[in-house]
Amino acid sequence: MGTVRKTITLTDKQDGWIKAQIDAGHYTNDSECLRDLIRREQERSGEIEAIRAALIEGEASGEPGLFDVGAFKQRMLARHG
Repeated sequence: MGTVRKTITLTDKQDGWIKAQIDAGHYTNDSECLRDLIRREQERSGEIEAIRAALIEGEASGEPGLFDVGAFKQRMLARHG
C-alpha cells in the first residue's frame, strides 16, 4: 500500500486533543492518530449506508401486516423455552 504525504491545518484545540491522545499512550504520533480517525469514519460511514439500504428495502417492501403479540410470544416460548 502506497502512502501520500499531506499537509493539514488544525486549530489549536484540535492539535491539543491529538497531543493529549499521544500523551495518554493511545497513539505514537500524529499520523497514527489521524489514520485511525479516518478508518473509524470509513467504518461508520459503511454502517450508516447499510442502515440506509435496509430502511429503503423496508419501505419498498409494502404495507406492514398486523402483528399478533400473543402469537409471537407463543412462538418464542416454543422455540426458546
